Amino acid sequence: MIFAISNLAIGQKAIIKDFDINNIPLKLLEMGCLPGNLVEVVQVAPFGDPLYLNINDCHVAIRLETASVIEVEIPNENTL
Repeated sequence: MIFAISNLAIGQKAIIKDFDINNIPLKLLEMGCLPGNLVEVVQVAPFGDPLYLNINDCHVAIRLETASVIEVEIPNENTL
């Protein structure tokens, strides 16, 4: 199933599938937010924004607005 990062729960892992490059900061791309990479939600701020993520062993906080435009696929537990 295809979701956005913003739909993931804490501790949930997914694989980045697609995003609109015009809505993603360059710094996020440089830190590994690229299609095919694994992303995990580590923590969510008290009011739900920002999200604290682990993307290929790089910890980053992103705004909920940005997380909602990054499409991810939740793989089977066997493929992680």
